[in-house]
Amino acid sequence: MKIMYSLAGLLLGFSSLFGASYNVDVSHTNVAFKVKHMMVSTVGGEFEEFSGTFELDDKSGLLTKLQGEIEVDSINTNIEDRDAHLKSSEILDAEKYPKITFVLEKTKGDKAYGKLTIKDVTKDVVLDYEFGGTIVDPMGKKRAGFTLTGSIDRRDYNVKWNRILEAGGVAVSEKVKLEISVEGIATK
Repeated sequence: MKIMYSLAGLLLGFSSLFGASYNVDVSHTNVAFKVKHMMVSTVGGEFEEFSGTFELDDKSGLLTKLQGEIEVDSINTNIEDRDAHLKSSEILDAEKYPKITFVLEKTKGDKAYGKLTIKDVTKDVVLDYEFGGTIVDPMGKKRAGFTLTGSIDRRDYNVKWNRILEAGGVAVSEKVKLEISVEGIATK
């Protein structure tokens, strides 16, 4: 019996040496954004349907792989008319481009480098990366968490709709802040 426990401990030790693979836990993950409105306030929203997987080097806390997919039609700003406009062909065109994707290329220190695809455009992005840690939950499942934050220029992704204000400025800022908090459950 002692040999079995020793062997199991050795195998677990080797698996943690190489890291682990995780599925994104949707119920404990938030994919949010913020944008200036009318040049005076900031409004935000989130996507409610998404999926993803990631791999993590447990020793360094760095992501080694991340693939995420967001359902555009799940956008929620708590204003139905605004959500419908964001989904329309004027802005995100959810019918023609139903998914937003992100694929990690590498992490280096506190930066995550990857490719973000919105509509028909894929661009390199650099996001701030913060590792939250790993833990074994009360059900014995290994969990890990991290955040990705940064901003993009929506015009780079053919999201160009706007209105010029009589008082000067525009209705919606070109800069969109991204705030993504991820929790994952180990697959092994």
